[in-house]
Amino acid sequence: MAHLLGAEALHLEYPTRVVFDAVTLGIDEGDRIGIVGRNGDGKSSLLGMLAGSIAPDGGRVTRRGGVRVGVLDQADTLDDDATVGHSVVGDRDEHEWAGDAAVRDVIAGLVPDLPWDARLGTLSGGQRRRVALAALLVGEWDVLMLDEPTNHLDVEGIAWLAAHLKTRWARNQGGLLLVTHDRWFLDEVATATWEVHDRIVEPFEGGYAAYVLQRVERDRQAAAVEAKRQNLMRKELAWLRRGAPARTSKPKFRIDAANALIADVPPPRDSLQLSRMAVSRLGKDVVDIIDASVSFGDKEVLRDVEWRIAPGERTAILGGNGAGKSTLLGLVAGTLQPTTGRVKRGKTVRLGVLDQRFTELEGIADDRVREVLARTRTTYVVDGKELTPAQLLERLGFAREHLSARVGELSGGQKRRLQLLLVLLAEPNVLILDEPSNDVDTDMLAAMEDLLDSWPGTLIVVSHDRYLLERATDQQYAIVGGRLRHLPGGVDEYLALAHAAAAHAQAAPATATQAEPSTTSAPATAPSAADVRQARKDLARIERRLARIADDEAALHGKIAADPTNFDAVAELDARLRELAAERDGLELEWLEAAEVAG
Repeated sequence: MAHLLGAEALHLEYPTRVVFDAVTLGIDEGDRIGIVGRNGDGKSSLLGMLAGSIAPDGGRVTRRGGVRVGVLDQADTLDDDATVGHSVVGDRDEHEWAGDAAVRDVIAGLVPDLPWDARLGTLSGGQRRRVALAALLVGEWDVLMLDEPTNHLDVEGIAWLAAHLKTRWARNQGGLLLVTHDRWFLDEVATATWEVHDRIVEPFEGGYAAYVLQRVERDRQAAAVEAKRQNLMRKELAWLRRGAPARTSKPKFRIDAANALIADVPPPRDSLQLSRMAVSRLGKDVVDIIDASVSFGDKEVLRDVEWRIAPGERTAILGGNGAGKSTLLGLVAGTLQPTTGRVKRGKTVRLGVLDQRFTELEGIADDRVREVLARTRTTYVVDGKELTPAQLLERLGFAREHLSARVGELSGGQKRRLQLLLVLLAEPNVLILDEPSNDVDTDMLAAMEDLLDSWPGTLIVVSHDRYLLERATDQQYAIVGGRLRHLPGGVDEYLALAHAAAAHAQAAPATATQAEPSTTSAPATAPSAADVRQARKDLARIERRLARIADDEAALHGKIAADPTNFDAVAELDARLRELAAERDGLELEWLEAAEVAG
């Protein structure tokens, strides 16, 4: 494969710390590389150096002659006075860009709902982000660098982007670099993963799933080395404690050896072990939304919503931008009253909300983190141990020096950690998470999910992070046409519904131009008894096959876990897993169709 771009001995430092030291790497044609790491470890800085927008303090970045590099960063640099059309296709004539299938695909995938002549200054932040992404993707690039491309995209948009990138950056067709916290997107698109940590960039083969397997093996080996170190330390220190105190001055070299071992112990990796946060007892009644509708002026956002939330229920809410998800959360939280219908709330309900606006941190921007924690309780019991709030916050990924920082000076990820801690320590028994993955790295997301696994209250999650939704919740609902609809088939069923609706909307205008509509429409034909019987047979057949697929997948995962360093075998097993996943997706759609007929 031809080399496109490389970096040699990169060194980057800021006044307070060194970010990278002697980093060497390269990008070849066909590479699709996902970049992961904790917030603040330098993912965006690495992308900036490779793109040429950040000058390294040492080393160099080289490009093959004529290589075109396109970059999507997190900054909004669009002109407020420009129109959507001009921002996406520039000054190209309509017949020119409209005749390009690739350009039409990008427009249909990212900005189909935006007026072509709308000024960017009138758009929301999410809409502007989609315009910027569309403007980049219609260009011709040899290397494409995307920094958090899924921000502000809904589940449908993320699925489209993944399919587009996989098709466009196929084997030996340019290079792709992705900085993203969306693990489903990363696993779907990336064929290699770079982990940024401790001033280095460590490469791994495969997407997110393969990266996790390899990282677990790396950590296992490190743990084995650490166990040997600890055993040696214990032997050394036990030897020092034996015998009379007068003897300790004689073998001073033994004391020096023990001190060297203690000084060499590395700091533990950030982790979250809040597995048993105290929660208030939740009664039988939680929140019942009964025939509720919500209108804003002439616009009806929710219509005839019926939802009875049970204790311990774990629910994800799906829907496009503007579908009414936040309105529904407002009904549950009691911050919004229905236009018609009613909301009944249990007497024992204690609600906690992790919102997108950092509400818990309002009014304390000038306070230091330590001062905020001091206003809470003095100790908390976790896993049978009493911990201070500062210790709890360190388990959420805070370094000790950040405890003295002012809240307003924290990064987005650090604010999210502090916000989550304050919400949980208020001991809610109903928890609403509104886009909890914003500004959070993959390590923190995994830790958050681990916490939610053992959290015994009622959980409602609104997120565009498909991995988080499928990992943390047991059932999914979608807001479609203002109504709340249960999704037995999960996110795949929602995407199938969205695609069907889009196809119907495109077909409707064409059908309308063929003939005037008749004044009466024929009733839908009910399925015959034979059709119903066949559908039920199909359901039984599909369910048996799905059960076998689940067993096969479990067996394959077991084989991968048994020998994760055999990369050739892992690649073959992973390919088989992908085949099974594709077959399962098709069967689930068949199941939904058969279920409609079987009743």
